[in-house]
Amino acid sequence: MAVIGAGAFGRNHARVYRQLQAEGAELAAIVDTDSARAAAVSREFGCPQCLSLSELGGRVDAASVAVPTVDHLKVARALMEAGIDVLIEKPLAPSLAEADEIISVAQRTGRVVQVGHLERFNPAVRATVPLLTKPMFFEVHRLSVFTPRSLDIDVILDLMIHDLDVVLSFVNSPVKEIRAVGLPILTPRVDIANVRMEFESGCVANFTASRVSTERVRKLRFFQPQQYISIDYSRQDVMVFTVDPSAAAKASPNPGIGMQKPPVVSEEPLHAELRSFLDAVRHRTRPQVPLEDGRRALAVALDVLSEIREHSRRVGLDTVRKT
Repeated sequence: MAVIGAGAFGRNHARVYRQLQAEGAELAAIVDTDSARAAAVSREFGCPQCLSLSELGGRVDAASVAVPTVDHLKVARALMEAGIDVLIEKPLAPSLAEADEIISVAQRTGRVVQVGHLERFNPAVRATVPLLTKPMFFEVHRLSVFTPRSLDIDVILDLMIHDLDVVLSFVNSPVKEIRAVGLPILTPRVDIANVRMEFESGCVANFTASRVSTERVRKLRFFQPQQYISIDYSRQDVMVFTVDPSAAAKASPNPGIGMQKPPVVSEEPLHAELRSFLDAVRHRTRPQVPLEDGRRALAVALDVLSEIREHSRRVGLDTVRKT
């Protein structure tokens, strides 16, 4: 394995690949054009450093692409054409045209490509999938304190895209309408946003994302017939409230409502994600988060940004930078 990009994301990928050594994964190289940064990660995890992709030679089978989003296509294409399978951090690309080019190269070269939508591998999300029946209403909040990372993209592509991907996978229905508002606060790009989305199925989802909050919140809640389910991503916790006539006779603050907590096997999502990627590489199978899913989430995220720009134009706030 190689990790391309020795920033915060890349360092974490290197750390987990080192942990997966017992499962047959060898961290063979860290690649970054910043020699000091590459050297620091190389020393920490005891693997060679490279300043360019050409230095990899034939020493790796697969790699994590953790460079800035604008460089995803260039780096992923070079790796795939060299016969290397890739995991590309989210968002897949800065535009649909570049996402489609990545898909085209993957098909032409026959490479395994997974998109790094981390929350799909959150144990709480995995425990919720078997409970899905007909989700009809979502409330999603993802709030973070400001950090000087991923400032090349808006909060939609930085944070909200995690939840867009999860909700799209839960609902499995085309998006019918999007209404959105967003504002730049500490950067020239959108730092805080609220989105209302309606699906063809009739489901409605409200998303709030902020990277300028005073607290850290990662929660997704939804209603489906006879049931309310709450997910706390950070705590890897799921609570299920179900209409239960037998509960009416019990001493409960909510008569007629039964509550349960499905069993959740705790695991670091990145560990589960990279282990899943390694399995796909070894067995030449379709990744759990394939390119098509990454493109779908990107397309919706870009539509959200388009609606934010339109709302800003309509109300006279021409401060939202075009991605």
